Amino acid sequence: MEDALPADITAFFDPDTATVSYVLADPATTQAAVVDSVLDYDAASGRTGRHSADRIIAHLREHGLALQWILETHVHADHLSAAPLLRAELGGKIGIGSHIPDVQRFMAPVFGTELPEQQPFDLLFDDEARFHVGGIEVRVLHTPGHTPACCTYVAGDAAFVGDTLFMPDFGTARCDFPGGDAHAMYRSIKRILDLPPETRILVGHDYPGDRRAAAWESTVAEQRAQNKHVHDGVDEDTFVHMRTERDKTLKLPALILPAVQCNIRAGQLPEADAQGRRYLKVPLNAL
Repeated sequence: MEDALPADITAFFDPDTATVSYVLADPATTQAAVVDSVLDYDAASGRTGRHSADRIIAHLREHGLALQWILETHVHADHLSAAPLLRAELGGKIGIGSHIPDVQRFMAPVFGTELPEQQPFDLLFDDEARFHVGGIEVRVLHTPGHTPACCTYVAGDAAFVGDTLFMPDFGTARCDFPGGDAHAMYRSIKRILDLPPETRILVGHDYPGDRRAAAWESTVAEQRAQNKHVHDGVDEDTFVHMRTERDKTLKLPALILPAVQCNIRAGQLPEADAQGRRYLKVPLNAL
């Protein structure tokens, strides 16, 4: 592996959604990217909040960092993205994998909404695309399975894998969302685990319960040795059977309806009506 690039990575854990957001910064240029931000949302009251986003904004300002990129690993079903808030406050471009139109075409009709004529994401990354955060090159891997548009961002010795992999003791993400595919998930994970063994795996969620403190970083070597679902020696058929049976037992995420209808639009909330109110839709018997 080439020498690790001089990147600073800071993690922000949101306990309400078990989401881990990241700031990737290049100290040499003070350019930065935010990966998988969270907009607070209380389903009982219908209120949004910015506490999670404000922690990231404060970090960027405290360290004199310019926000160049706001990156999404996929369309999240368990939290709303704070991408529009971050862009309004600090600038930057919102990026996601180039297969996002597949998700948008399927999910927009569920909510009876039309997508804007102009793609709401600023940039769609193809598989093996390269871009830079300051002087740090980032490589994009298309890693479908959890959703058809999931991607992994590899920057130096770090891979931001979103929901494709979790910490080794928790395993892997579900594949039963629309367009999900356990076979594709297995192949995506193998692609990630073909990265050099010292590569840092930075996950999008952690669910520690009472077992341990929240954690979000492991290595390729640790995942290959210890991941409870896909450690070395687990073949594709065994994984697919396990994943399919396990997914049958899982409830839908509590925030899937508000999250998906906003996140297919790069986190944009619905347009306000004449009274300035915004409304989220709850499609009955649609999922």
